[in-house]
Amino acid sequence: MGIEAKELTRKHCRACEGGVPSLSTDEVRQHLQAVPLWRLDGEGKRIRREYRVKDFAAALDFFGRVGRVAESEDHHPDLHLTGYRNVALELYTHAVDGLTENDFILAAKIDEIPVELQTRG
Repeated sequence: MGIEAKELTRKHCRACEGGVPSLSTDEVRQHLQAVPLWRLDGEGKRIRREYRVKDFAAALDFFGRVGRVAESEDHHPDLHLTGYRNVALELYTHAVDGLTENDFILAAKIDEIPVELQTRG
């Protein structure tokens, strides 16, 4: 049985200053099942989710919401905004240059944040 998003959202990120191992390939695969909208990068060191939001204001509002959750967890994603409505979030644990459970905890919590998506072409 895999890990579920609900299980991750009940947890809190733990402080990580390095010295802990990143998740194994199998552990990453199990955690990804809980956050299926996130994709693993080619090196297996980051996860990424992309959105096409309604407009620039919706993108900024979403970044603010993500920022508040990230601050409360003391774990911070890389935020990208291009073309005024193309949003991408990347998560990895900087201190280990790879993925830890913290990344998946934050991904699951971000998945619960409302965002105004673009509804037409």
